[in-house]
Parts: sequence; C-alpha cells; structure tokens
Amino acid sequence: MTAIASQLAGAGENPATTGSGQDQIEFQRALAGILSQSLKHADEVLAERFWSGVPTGGQVTALVEERAWAVEQLLLVAWNSLVPSSGDLCLVAVGGYGRSELHPGSDVDLMILLGNSDAHRPPRTQIESFVQVLWDAGFYLGHSVRSVVACVEESQADVTTATTLMEARILAGPQALFDEMMVATAPDRVWSAPAFFEAKMAEQVERHSRFNDTAYNLEPNIKEGPGGLRDIQMISWVVRRHFGATGLGGLVEHGFLTDPEYGALLQGQNFLWTVRFALHLLAGRSEDRLLFDYQREVATRLGFRDQDANLAVEQFMQKYYRTVMRLERLNERLLQLFQEELLLHGDAEVKPLGADFRLRHGFLEVVDDGLFTRKPASLMKLFVLLARDPKIRGVRASTIRLIRQHRYELDEKVRSRRLVHRYFLSLLRQQEGVYTQLQRMSRYGVLAAYLPIFGQIVGRMQYDLFHVYTVDQHTLFVVRNLRRFAYGKYAEIFPHVQSVFRRIGRPELLYLAAIFHDIVKGRGGDHSTLGAVDALEFCQLIGLEADDCKLVSWLVKEHLLMSRTAQPKDLSDPATIHAFASRMGDKRYLDYLYLLTVADIEATSPKLWNSWKNSLLWELYLSSGRAIRRGLHNPMLRATRIRETRSGTFSRLLRKGLVPVEIEKLWKVLPEATYLRFNPDQLQWATEVMLEGGGRKAAIAIRESKPHRVSELLVCVPDHDGLFAAITRVLDEMGTNVLAAKVLTTLDGRSFNLFQLLDRHGGVLNGADREEIIARLERACRMEGPHEPVNRAIPRILRHFVHEPVMTFVDGASESATILEFESNDRPGLLSRIAAAINACGLQVHDARIATFGERVEDTFVISQANHQPLSEKARELLTRTIKEHLE
Repeated sequence: MTAIASQLAGAGENPATTGSGQDQIEFQRALAGILSQSLKHADEVLAERFWSGVPTGGQVTALVEERAWAVEQLLLVAWNSLVPSSGDLCLVAVGGYGRSELHPGSDVDLMILLGNSDAHRPPRTQIESFVQVLWDAGFYLGHSVRSVVACVEESQADVTTATTLMEARILAGPQALFDEMMVATAPDRVWSAPAFFEAKMAEQVERHSRFNDTAYNLEPNIKEGPGGLRDIQMISWVVRRHFGATGLGGLVEHGFLTDPEYGALLQGQNFLWTVRFALHLLAGRSEDRLLFDYQREVATRLGFRDQDANLAVEQFMQKYYRTVMRLERLNERLLQLFQEELLLHGDAEVKPLGADFRLRHGFLEVVDDGLFTRKPASLMKLFVLLARDPKIRGVRASTIRLIRQHRYELDEKVRSRRLVHRYFLSLLRQQEGVYTQLQRMSRYGVLAAYLPIFGQIVGRMQYDLFHVYTVDQHTLFVVRNLRRFAYGKYAEIFPHVQSVFRRIGRPELLYLAAIFHDIVKGRGGDHSTLGAVDALEFCQLIGLEADDCKLVSWLVKEHLLMSRTAQPKDLSDPATIHAFASRMGDKRYLDYLYLLTVADIEATSPKLWNSWKNSLLWELYLSSGRAIRRGLHNPMLRATRIRETRSGTFSRLLRKGLVPVEIEKLWKVLPEATYLRFNPDQLQWATEVMLEGGGRKAAIAIRESKPHRVSELLVCVPDHDGLFAAITRVLDEMGTNVLAAKVLTTLDGRSFNLFQLLDRHGGVLNGADREEIIARLERACRMEGPHEPVNRAIPRILRHFVHEPVMTFVDGASESATILEFESNDRPGLLSRIAAAINACGLQVHDARIATFGERVEDTFVISQANHQPLSEKARELLTRTIKEHLE
C-alpha cells in the first residue's frame, strides 16, 4: 500500500472538488492504472503460490482470504481517493466477498449504503467515479446503492437479498450506519426461521433441477451443481439465520455434525476451492464449469498421472464426483435435521414398525442406537421396509448418521449370512421402490459396503461423450429404466418394452444383471467378460438356482451384443439374424437381453435413445424371435427372403392398382440385392415413386417412415462417379443426420439409393426441409466431377476427443467388393468427407451403415474399384491416406 500511496502522490491531489473536469479525468485514469497494476501483481503472486503448492496440498483457504484482503486494500484506496467522508455513507462488502472469500475471477460484490436522511441526494458523481475507476482497473464488480429503508424493503421481498445482507461486512464509513442496517434487516425482522428455510430449500430444489438433479454431469458446475459450493453455503446460511453462528463450526457446536463429519465438510470445500481457483486461473476469468477444455490440465496440475487402465483425468474426475457426492449427502442430511428442528413442531406421532424400527413424523428411525451393532442385517432390512410402504417419507437424519457410521458392519463375515442375502433379494422382488431404495442404499454407502466391487465404480467417469454419467449412476439409471418398463411409464418413448416385461418370470434377475453389467469398468480387460465372472460368483453366493445364475452371468457378458448387432449390421441379411439368434438359444434369453439393452442405451445418455434405435432393436427382436421359433437348425435362406419380399410387395402393389407389367418391367432392372436389402414397405414406396409419371429416368423423393419415425430419402438418378459424395454433401449442408444408406445400381445404369435420416434436432424432416433437400439434390446430381466436402468447424466439446481414425478392410463381402470398417470421432461433415475421399480415389460405394455412439462413430462401407473388383492392397493404402488427408 505504501507503493500505491507514492504513486498517487505522483499523480497529484484529487481534483474531484477543486480541479477542472479534465484534471479529474486524468487523475481517475492514473488511479485506475495504478489499481490495475497492483491488482495484477497481487494476482500473479497468489497464482505462483497456488501452482507451487497445489501438488503438495497447498492451503487454498489462505489464498482465497488473502485475495479478499488485497482487493479490500485497493478498494479503500479508490474509495478514500474519490468519495468524501460522510456520516451517511458506507462501503459494504456483501455476498461471498462479505465472507472474505474471493477467487481470482470472482465478482467483488459491493453495496454503497446511504443513510435515510440522504436517500434522495447521494453524492452521485463521486459514487459513479468510484465505480467507473474500479471497472477501468479490471475489477469484476457487482454493486448496488441502497438506503437502509431500501435494504429492509428488498430483504422482505427477496430472500436472496436477505441472504446477501446477512453476510455483509463494513469496509469504510460510519459503523453506526452499518449497525443500523444490520439491525433493521436482522433475521427476526424480515424472515422467520421456518419461512427462510423453506425459501432457501425452494431455491436449492430449483437450482438442482437446472442440472437434472445430479452432480454427475460430464461438465459439472462446481459452484451451482448438486454437491457444489452453493450447497455448502446453503447449510451455512441456515445455521447463521437460525443459530446466529458465523461459520460452519456452529454445526458441531449445536450438535448437527460430529467432528469427523465437520472435517469431511471442510475437506470437501477445500478440494472444490482448489479446483475453482485453478479453473479461474486457467480460464483467465470467472469459470465455474469444469469444462473438457480444462479437465485434463487441472488433473495434471493437481498431481494426477495416467495409469494403465485409468487416465489421470478419470482419476481426478472420480475424486471430484466422490467429493460432491459426500457433500450432497451431508447437505441432504443436515437439511433434514433443520427441517425436523424448524418445521416439525410439537409431540411427534410415533408408530411402531416391528421390534426394531418405528415411524416418527412419518420418517423411519431405529428404536435404539445400538441396533446395527447387535443386528447388522438390519442395515439391509431397513430398505425392505421402506420399499414395502411407499407412504414412509424417508429415513430420519439421526438414523441416516447411524447407517453411515455402522455400514462397515456389513463385513465379509456378515455378508456371508443368508439372512442378509434374503433381505437383498426381497428388496429386488418388491412391487415398488426397488430403484428408489437401491439409490438410497448407494447414497448412504450401504450398497458399496454390501457389494465392495460396486464401491470401486462409485464416482468413476469415462472420459468420453458417450457415457454421460458416472458408472455407478449409470448402473442405477439402468435399474430405474427397467422399473419404468414394469410400470409401463413413458410408453410413447418405449412402445414395446412393457409387453416383453410381462413375459419374463424373474425381474430380479434383470436388476442383478443391470447392477453387474459395468461393475468392473476401470479395472482393465474386457469388462463384459470379467463382470460375468463376478456376477456368477455373487448369484451363487446369494443362493440363486443354477439356471438363474447362468442367465444373469450371460446377460452381463452379452449386454452389448444386441446394440452392436442392430446398429452397425445389416438386419435384412438372414445370416445376420441367424448368427444373433444362435447366441440367444431360446426366447427367454432374448426377452431379458432386449429389456436390458433398451434400459442400458437410454441410461447411457439422454440423447442416445431415439425412434431409430427403437425400431432397429425391435426389428432385430422380432426377426430373431421368428428365427428361434422356426428352429435354429432351419435358418432362412437368402433366396427365401428374396422370394418373400418380392411376392409380398407385388401383392401390395396390385391392391394399390398398379399395372403388373409395369412392375415387372421395372423390377427386371433392379439388382437382386434390392429384394434382400429393402423391406416390403420400402420396396413398395420406391416402386410407386419410380413408376409415377410413366417410369421416368430420375426420381428423388422423401417420406416419413412411421414405423421407424425417421425420414427416408430415395434417390434414383443416372449413376456417375462421385454421386454418393454429391448426395452426402447436400445432406451435410442441411445438417441432417444420416442413419443408414442402401446404395445400389440398377442394370440400366441408374443409382438406386435409400437414405434414412433425422434432422439436426433428432426428428423427422419438415416440409420445408424436404423441399430444400430435393431441390439441392436435383442440382447436385446433375453435376459430375469432384465434390468438395462440407467445411464446418468442429464444435468445442468435440475437439477434446479427436483421435486418429482406425480403418479396417475386410475381405469376403462379395466377389466384387471390400468392406471398410471405419472408427473415428464424430464431427460435422464427417460422412461427406469420407465420401469425397472415396470419390477422389476413383472407388464406388455400394452400401453404408452409419452407427454413432456419443462422440464416436463406427461406420461400415461396402466399396469396390471402378472395374467392380475388391480393393487391391495399393488401393487400400491410397484410400487410407486420402481419408486422413480429408479429415485434416
């Protein structure tokens, strides 16, 4: 501060009242420059201390408080230089700054307090100069100007204002005026304790809902999200309001937290403060979202290092998720204690619930605190009781604490007792409450105690865009979806699952498969195979029949089989259906796998499940079911499938009034693969389009395929080199999502292509988009020569998942073609770039299957050389190199 004073002396005397306007401007400019330089220097010193101390656990609390102190000194310099002393004017810190907590990019929240006598004549010019200088100096400022009366009025009207003023701290001005404001806005004057609590609870509920009520988001908000810093502040506000405590230590003093719990709370806050401090420094501004842009660097800066099966960023994020999970649990339990303290007055109605439990205020509690020590199996019985009676409001906070303190009673010896397993199976067999209580078991730490391998996936994330949730949360969401299937909820989204669910005899086997299907993620090796071993051992341990043990283990091992068949493979090929059905063996296995697959996909990411995947899985389910009924020893032949498609479609066209001779004439030029690749509905529509107007040579049409709820595009135009590239360019320009492409060539030299599409929002194309696509395609299909791909920027979130594409060539697709299996990260215009590369190499596309999994695509192309021969080794090398060049 001495250096600043010297610089100010050099700048001259404050001319605010005596000098000219120009002199005042020059003084303020000099003052802003001095403050800016000083703030920058202070931040550089704090940043250097932070980075040097982080890997060894540096004390971020001290840095946060020191930054608040440094900023305060600079504010006082500006205030004393620009605002004349007055008995009716105070500079007050509010909000987080009032708590003397200031991160590098945090707002400096100030209130300029006016005495009531000066309410209508504040020193406006000086206040404006003060605020302007701070902005010019680079302070992130949040400010208000209020009289004492206005503080009272706004506090009464808005609980957020009341909360902000509750944490106010005087920086400059008369103490008496500040005290007058604090007394006037004191808790007993504006918000009663119950009303304040209910208002803050409503705020938290609304805030959590903005983050889908889960802390397990890919790019979490460490301040506002569930379990974040705001949840800690929420607790401190209630304690301050009700007990007058000025810090979290009051929670221990008033018996709401034990010393270890208080230590865990401070430890969690310290970790989140460390992450937030790092984020602000890396972003160069206020940034509370743990974006992919920063996750890797924060992980490295905090000392995490890559391991064989566990990336540094995954280790860091697991620690983050586990921290916010603990804080979320503490927040939940404390708020319930506050609720019991503040809202549930009078003598509680107590209702016995057996010898060991009872209900108080509708909440379940133990009869005596030693229950879980005497009868550890009661830790499991409690959740069965909750599931049996949905009217129970929850578990009393004191009992939750006992559960967490004694969950370790479920040790290896206790876990071997059949009574514990009977309770667990009883829970899984309940008519209601299965997911709710499994989620509660996980939240209280009981599920990880009972099933230690589950504890290893708690908070574990996978660094990709495909898996939106942590492994434990995803696992529980799979169970949630299966319960929805049982109830028939969301039938418009899952139209077929309830009918299948009613056919299975043992739903608890599905729930067990869901619990184990990803349980070894992060341990290395094939998680499906390793998880199947663990599932089998557990099912045998809890006493399931051998056939049931085998089914659960098989479901875990094959839980990806159905989705990996339905999306990338050709379901029109009888060989595909037979191979899949052979892995089932019988209809029982198919029913269970179908339900598990649908539940798994939707629980992986809300954006993954759509009508297209629904139709693919249902088609595979029906086709393989027919194959099983027909007998796996008697598979459908390709010739049979072709014959059935032709005869069925022909009959439908005759009923529509089409002329048999015209149909036969058209079909003579269609390649035989048409009747294998197109289903009867698609073939009927394509035939009608092509015969419309007397069998014209060119036809482009779009329709909505209602069974699949996708748009289908038919392109039948004279074939030429680069046609596939031209079509995909138009589709990419329009932002459409290509799901599949059937690419054929007629015997008279026309392309015969069918594309299945969704618009950029995941729905069918509207009328305007259809007309635009058709018009553009009519122009593009007449143009020969090279077709440049669409050049679109990669979105921010995808840039962090750009890896070298993997291309695999497979022989045997046919005698005249080669299969290219392409794996890469998704990006705008990807398909048109691949198509352009294929065209640049003089190759032809005969088929394409497009499968997207989050940020990853697994596409399959059937291609040949211009002479209709499979790709030579030289052609493969050229295509590989050309695709990579186009993607660059």
